[in-house]
Amino acid sequence: MIDAQEQLRIIASGADKVVPQSALLEKLKRGTSLNIKLGVDPTAPDIHLGHAVPLRKLRQFQDLGHHVTLIIGNGTALIGDPSGRNSTRPQLTEQQVAHNAQTYVDQAFKVLDPNKTSLVYNAEWLLSLTMTDLLQLTSKFTVARILERDDFHNRYTQNQPIGVHEFLYPIMQAYDSVQIKADVEIGGSDQLFNLLAGRELMEKMGMEPQVCLTLPLLEGTDGVQKMSKSYGNYIGLTDEPADMFGKVMSIPDQLMEKYFRLASTESVDAIDELVRGLEQGELHPNKVKRRLARNIVEAYHGAEAAQEAEAAFDLIFKQHAIPDDIPTFEGTLETNDDGLVYLPKLLVEASLCESAGAARRLIDGGGVKINQEALGPRTYNVEPAHLQGAVIQAGKRKFVRIP
Repeated sequence: MIDAQEQLRIIASGADKVVPQSALLEKLKRGTSLNIKLGVDPTAPDIHLGHAVPLRKLRQFQDLGHHVTLIIGNGTALIGDPSGRNSTRPQLTEQQVAHNAQTYVDQAFKVLDPNKTSLVYNAEWLLSLTMTDLLQLTSKFTVARILERDDFHNRYTQNQPIGVHEFLYPIMQAYDSVQIKADVEIGGSDQLFNLLAGRELMEKMGMEPQVCLTLPLLEGTDGVQKMSKSYGNYIGLTDEPADMFGKVMSIPDQLMEKYFRLASTESVDAIDELVRGLEQGELHPNKVKRRLARNIVEAYHGAEAAQEAEAAFDLIFKQHAIPDDIPTFEGTLETNDDGLVYLPKLLVEASLCESAGAARRLIDGGGVKINQEALGPRTYNVEPAHLQGAVIQAGKRKFVRIP
C-alpha cells in the first residue's frame, strides 16, 4: 500500500475540505483498509458527471486499497434532504425510491469496483427504529445545533416553514455512519453539516469519529451553473459517446483542470503535469481538452467508442459534414390546419429538444438546420415537402433523418 502521506496527497486532489486532515493522516498511517462511506438518496433515476464526482473519489480510495460502503438512502429519501433548499423537499413514495435506486446502482457501478464495494440500504435500520430509539438519537442534538445549518437558519429567520421531519434528516444520516462504522464520509460541499453531524454522533456514542471529506459542485457545460438536467447543461453517464465527447469539448477552458480532477480517470501526477503544461504554454488547450473528452468517454463506453466519438466530432466540426450513422425519425409528419408541420413539436418527438419552448429558442438563435441550411428566427411551420428525405440538425451535435 502507498505510504500515508502520498495517499493523502492523492485523496486531497480536487477536494474542497478534509475535516480534520490530521485525523485522516493518522487513519492512513495504520496501514489498514479504511471504510469509506457515501450515502445517496435516489431522488431521480439518471445521474450525470456531477453526480459521479463523489463516485470518482470513492474509486480513488478503492484504487489505494480501501473499501467503500455505498448507502442507498431508501429510508432518508422518504424525508428528503433539506441541504441547500429554501423550501421543504417533496417526499417520495417507497415505490419511486426503489425504481430510482436500481437505476442509480446500475450507473454507479460503471465507476466503482464491485469487489471493493458493500451496497446497503438504510431503510434496513432506519425504518425499524422504535420510538425509544428515536428519542435517544434525537436527544444527542439540540435545536440550536440544527439551526446552525445555513438553510435552516435562513428559512427560520425569514419565517419560511420548516417541517419537523426535516430536522431528523441530518440525524438519520449521522446514524448511518454509526451503523456502518465509517472511517471517512464523502459528500458535496453543501453536505458538510450532515457529515459533521455524523462525526459528532459517533463521538457521543463512544466511537472513533469519521473524517469528513467534501467535494466541490461541478459546473455544467455552460461553465456557470452547477451541472443539472433542469439547466440543460449536463453530461449524462448514459449519453451516447459522440454526444458525450462533444459536450466535454464545449466546456470553457478554465474548467478543464476541475473536470480532470473530479470527473476523469487520469492520475493526480498526470493532471499536475497537464496543468503545468497549460500554464507554461507548452500544451495547446484544444489538445488537452480532447484528451479529457477521450478519457471521460472511454471511462463509460470503452476505448473504441472514444476513438469513434472523436472521429465523429472531427467530421462535424472540422469537415462540416453530416455523420453517416444518424438515426431515422420513426414518427409521422403531422400537419396543422394550414397543411404545415409545426417544427418545434417534431424536434421534441425526434428527441432533438426536450421541450417545444427549447426548440423555439433554438430555432430563433439559428441553431436548427435543414439539409445544412439554418432556419431564420420564428420559422416554426415548415412545408412537409421540405422535410421529406431531409436531415435536421439541432444544435451542434444532434441529427435526425426524415424518411
